[in-house]
Amino acid sequence: MKMIAPSVDELTHQNQYNRYTLVIAVAKCARMVTDEYVSQRETAERMLANKETDKSLAALIKKDFRDEKAVRIGINRLHSGEYRIDDNSIDTTISY
Repeated sequence: MKMIAPSVDELTHQNQYNRYTLVIAVAKCARMVTDEYVSQRETAERMLANKETDKSLAALIKKDFRDEKAVRIGINRLHSGEYRIDDNSIDTTISY
């Protein structure tokens, strides 16, 4: 059986953040990754339409965007420190 890497404990920075915060952060990272992919794909399609290149569409998009899911990339970027959780962006108040 394959274990999930990195572990939730590693991502929460030894309980500095709770799982809810982690889920929100990963979702935001995944959204940014998806936006990057869409931008690259639009640029590649425009280049192909204008016959500016003879490469394939897949060759014009970064490999990690093609081969990995956005959530996995977001998790890896959080773990590596490329993305970080900003404590000021977390609303800790609950209103009824």
